[in-house]
Amino acid sequence: MKKTYNIEVDCANCANLMESATKEIAGVEDAVVNFMTQKMIVKFAPDAEPESVMQNVLSACQKVEPDCNIAL
Repeated sequence: MKKTYNIEVDCANCANLMESATKEIAGVEDAVVNFMTQKMIVKFAPDAEPESVMQNVLSACQKVEPDCNIAL
């Protein structure tokens, strides 16, 4: 399943780091963070619970950029 989220990211480099960090999280098959559109597309594993996975994604993204926010 793929879902699109609004994300606040300040620069293209941070978006790249967030994308890499998200791909490492259990339950995520793929992720794309687009700095220009301020969107994040996450492809979840078939058995993943998107809401709990996204809490981990938010934590990982906030390690890159502490004021990052993802509209869950």
